[in-house]
Amino acid sequence: MHRLYQPVLDILQQASRDIVMPYYQNLQSHQIDEKAPGDLVTVADKLSEEYIEGALAALLPEAKMVGEEAFAADAAVLDQLADGQVWIIDPIDGTGNYASGQPPFGILIALAEADETVAGWLYDPLTARICHAVKKGGAFINGQCIAVPEDHPDRPVAALATGFMTDEQREALLTAAEPRYDIVDIPRCAAEQYPRLVTGANHVSVFERTLPWDHAAGILFLNEAGGKCARWDGSPYRPADRRKGLLGASSPKLWDEAAEQLGDIFTI
Repeated sequence: MHRLYQPVLDILQQASRDIVMPYYQNLQSHQIDEKAPGDLVTVADKLSEEYIEGALAALLPEAKMVGEEAFAADAAVLDQLADGQVWIIDPIDGTGNYASGQPPFGILIALAEADETVAGWLYDPLTARICHAVKKGGAFINGQCIAVPEDHPDRPVAALATGFMTDEQREALLTAAEPRYDIVDIPRCAAEQYPRLVTGANHVSVFERTLPWDHAAGILFLNEAGGKCARWDGSPYRPADRRKGLLGASSPKLWDEAAEQLGDIFTI
C-alpha cells in the first residue's frame, strides 16, 4: 500500500464523520444548488473539499490541488494536472444520490505525479469500505489484497453511463450491447461503479465524461486488481487528458471483446 495510505484514510474518515454524514438526509433546500442542469452541489460538498484540501496540504505541502468544486469556480485548475504532484479530490462522488438521501455515494482521492495516477482511495461513508490502489503495488479493499474474478458469465453484465452521450451514440451503444450483455442500471457514483467491476458484480462499463476526480482513483484500482480501463483506442488514462470516452472491464479479455463489439460507435 502507499506510504500515505493510513494518513489519507484518516482524512477520509474524519471528513465523513464530521461533515458528510451529519448532512446526509438532513440537507435543507437552500443547501443544495445546481452548477449546471442536473449537476448538483451541496454545502457538504464544499465543506468536505475545503477540509480535505487543508488536511492533504499538511501531508504533502509541495503538492497542488485539483478538486471538483474548485474546478466549478475556476476551470483553469485543470491546467495544474500536467506535471508535478497533484491531489485530485471528489469531496462527495454521487452528489445526486446524496442530495436525494439515497446511496450510493463516496469520497474519492487520487495522487498523480507527472500526469500519472500513482495512488487512489475510494471511501464509502455508509459502510466505511475503503478501496485503495498504488501504482505497480496492487489493489486492496479494507486492507486486504483484491483481484478481479477469473471466471465470467457467457453474458457479461454491462453498466453503461449514457447520460452525457448524444442521442445517436446512446441508441447505437444500446443496440450493439443488448444482444451481447445483460444491461443494468449504473449507480451514478464512480466510487461504487469501479468496485463493482473489481468484485465482478459488473463486468463492463462505458463512460463518456471522464473528469479526473471521478475516474483517476477508480481506474488505478481496477487496473491494479487485474482488470482494464483505458481509452477506446487502448491508450492509458491520464488525468490531464481532456478527451471523452472510457471503457472499463473486469479483465483484459472482456475489455478487448467490448472494444471490438462497441468501439466503432465512439471512434468514428
